[in-house]
Amino acid sequence: MAPLPRTLPLLLAILLLLAGCIPSGRKPQPGRPSGTARPTRPVEDPSARQVRQCLADLGKAGVRYSAVPDRAMGGGCTQLGTVRLLDLGLPVTNLGPMKCQLAERFAEWINEAVQKSAMAWLDARVARVESFGTYSCRPVNHREGARLSEHGRANAVDVAAFVLTDGRRITVKDGWNGSDPGARDFLRAVRKAACRRFAIVIGPEGDAMHRDHLHFDMGGNGPYCH
Repeated sequence: MAPLPRTLPLLLAILLLLAGCIPSGRKPQPGRPSGTARPTRPVEDPSARQVRQCLADLGKAGVRYSAVPDRAMGGGCTQLGTVRLLDLGLPVTNLGPMKCQLAERFAEWINEAVQKSAMAWLDARVARVESFGTYSCRPVNHREGARLSEHGRANAVDVAAFVLTDGRRITVKDGWNGSDPGARDFLRAVRKAACRRFAIVIGPEGDAMHRDHLHFDMGGNGPYCH
């Protein structure tokens, strides 16, 4: 039997290296990176032109608002290009300053998706929406050392409950997994509709911190809907 060429081991090593460079043909699967809550990337504040256009769009939609002066409060917390909603068709509790784009999407969600879903699943209209607020200078989930929450940029709103014209009160905390199928379907419908309007939507299925409210924001970490 003839001896193997002395160059064969070198040739085999080269072939193995080349094989590792050939694409497998498998596409990366969508979704969150393993072990991370959600990806992060920088967010740019709206330009003056964008804010003016947004204010004009709010007016065309019949939403009453007051513009809020730009402010920087330290620690990265800001209120830039924000408004305070005065009348968007029904009362919403605890609303503070909101970035204009967030306010525009929120008003649209209330007047279109929420009312339609209420009639479809609960056979009543919504008379009032209860929120946990908008601007709050704090880290994500109040965790010390975490990155700044979008609440710290007036770019987030938390919704906790809906009061219907017939007096019923549907809360995220009790209704999401409660015994009333209409309430469960309604809450999931408005969450689904929110996912088409906001960059980030987190509810009871997202994590325990959101068991009692729906969080919406227009940050740069989306799209993310849970």
